[in-house]
Amino acid sequence: MSKAVILISGGLDSATTAALARDLGFDLYGMTFRYGQRHAVEVEAAKRVAGAVGLADHVIVDIDPLVFHGSSLVSGGDVPPDVPKDRSDDDISVGIPSTYVPARNTIFLSYALAWAEVLGTGDIFIGVNALDYSGYPDCRPDYVAAFQAMANLATRDAVEGRLPVTIHTPLIEMSKADIIGTGLALGVDYGMTTSCYDPAADGAACGRCDSCQLRLKGFAGAGIGDPIAYQDIPDRAD
Repeated sequence: MSKAVILISGGLDSATTAALARDLGFDLYGMTFRYGQRHAVEVEAAKRVAGAVGLADHVIVDIDPLVFHGSSLVSGGDVPPDVPKDRSDDDISVGIPSTYVPARNTIFLSYALAWAEVLGTGDIFIGVNALDYSGYPDCRPDYVAAFQAMANLATRDAVEGRLPVTIHTPLIEMSKADIIGTGLALGVDYGMTTSCYDPAADGAACGRCDSCQLRLKGFAGAGIGDPIAYQDIPDRAD
């Protein structure tokens, strides 16, 4: 089996990406990040996903939250703005929200790139999506292509022609409903995942942030109910 590094967040996108990569025959090495995110329950969800997928190894990397100072998703530094809630589909699709974490995917992929070279592979999987998402610049196809081009100029094994780097983004042009349908066909248990930006202390999703609304819309489009617990589900998301 070929090795691949996969970024595991504990959300439904990364769980589906892991299932797809496993189905392709890769021996998966998962990487999760703890960076002071207010939705730190995702780290426990990532551990559940790692166990279900059967990763060869799973590392959790700690990053000082001050690196991501100012995002409404991150603790530390000045008090960040509140997580946006109850936004319309039109509002979600326009602009870059306060939940944007500065250069997050660039930093995460750089860690993954280093580990991949140590493991002797050029294959890296990330569950970014350019359709049902909240306008993050580091989820777009041109960003991924640019990072891949940079990565092939940045590592010894790539420059010497032994390990060209490929950033796999199997979900990038899929709707959330299609992602869920694909995952279900591969046996993904979405009850072990979490997507909420502002969960309750017990881990229940708020039902009102952008991520919850996109997730609920995806399950509605797939014609099934979401198996996780919610504090509130607005009528528009049913």
